[in-house]
Amino acid sequence: MNRNIDYIIDKDSAGLRVEQFLRRKRYSGQNLSEIKRMPKSILVNGVHYYMRQELSKGDHLQVRICETQNSEKIPPTKLPLDIIYEDEDLLVLNKPAGMPIHPSLNNYTNSMANALAYYFQSQGKPFIFRCCNRLDRDTSGLTIVSKHLVSGSILSDMTKYREVHREYLAIARGSVTPSEGTIQAPLGRKEGTIIERTVDWEHGEDAVTHYKVVKEANGHSLVSLRLETGRTHQIRIHMKYLGYPLIGDYLYNPDMEYMTRQALHSHHMEFTHPITGEHMSFTAPLPEDMARVMQE
Repeated sequence: MNRNIDYIIDKDSAGLRVEQFLRRKRYSGQNLSEIKRMPKSILVNGVHYYMRQELSKGDHLQVRICETQNSEKIPPTKLPLDIIYEDEDLLVLNKPAGMPIHPSLNNYTNSMANALAYYFQSQGKPFIFRCCNRLDRDTSGLTIVSKHLVSGSILSDMTKYREVHREYLAIARGSVTPSEGTIQAPLGRKEGTIIERTVDWEHGEDAVTHYKVVKEANGHSLVSLRLETGRTHQIRIHMKYLGYPLIGDYLYNPDMEYMTRQALHSHHMEFTHPITGEHMSFTAPLPEDMARVMQE
């Protein structure tokens, strides 16, 4: 992936070395090391600069990213993609339920990564898969994929520091009571399995989920959930701990009368663009299978 990123140096950044300036822009040490190995990757007013050289007010700094490698073990596969947004730095996709994020032993060619590999190949562009918020196979909705090493690193950092704000929608049977609140219960691996998680007050990691019922219909509750932490299966376990597990959840509540997958959807997402600083906001409507359960 080729990407030129341009900056104009203001008075507050004058006197900084190139490396210091880029660090303030949240470039990681690994980013800087990789960029240094790329040909003529740093230009200031059209002249090649080294990372240790100083910048002056009004300088035009250009970072030239050139990635030529492809992700190994991701065979391109022609599959439909619902791309909500795309620019030079990232994509936002609405992932359907049933599509894994990345290939695995039993899902080697039918993942979102396979579909993206084909999408980039069809444009004659290299593709390194960098997904910034991974969803379970049967969870639908919004996910972010970065296009190059810098946006990928910054988005990963933003996710770590909870700067990517996500809202999920889920369906549970019954009238969730109380209708809103905060679930604080640490999560850890369930003994005897590598997949399942459970509430573990002794050894678990902190996990916090805020929830609110937004609609009740047909004996079910549609619940909005916001995460403070991003533990594996957090919403699914926390809702079960509350006493209202998600319908269709084969691991934690095999209630398959209305759904054959966990009724969980990544509905809304907000974050600051990792390169431009622009406020980004996206919404993916409730998928058909969940909407059908909530039809009055």
